[in-house]
Amino acid sequence: MRHHLVLRVITKLLVPPILLFALYVQFHGDFGPGGGFQAGVIFGSAFILYAIVFSLETARHVIPAGLLRVLIALGLSLYAWVGVVGILKGGNYLDYSVLSHDAMHGQHLGILLIELGVGITVAAVMIAIFFAFASRTPNIDDEDW
Repeated sequence: MRHHLVLRVITKLLVPPILLFALYVQFHGDFGPGGGFQAGVIFGSAFILYAIVFSLETARHVIPAGLLRVLIALGLSLYAWVGVVGILKGGNYLDYSVLSHDAMHGQHLGILLIELGVGITVAAVMIAIFFAFASRTPNIDDEDW
């Protein structure tokens, strides 16, 4: 890929606000629109933008495949363990009200943890799918295009 200075500078300027917005959507999701899935997609899109502009190899150094597998498992495990803890505390699976001394606090804690697990999983899976597809596509800088 040819190095386009303007694209690289703009990407370096845009990726941090995109990640910050993803965190806002993640942690504001229980009070308004948003949540784990939307935040995961936004977070994943920042890394995909980085990979498109700076090359797939550079992006794989930033977030290697092993880390992606760990993040996918971590997010899924967090989601599942919140449900298991609810059962162990005497409630139903994913019954958040038993997670804290007060039912309201338990609801907030449960939603926060569930949405965090979903966000981590969605971002990691989205990046992994992009890496899988991008590594199998032809080089667009070839003269045939």
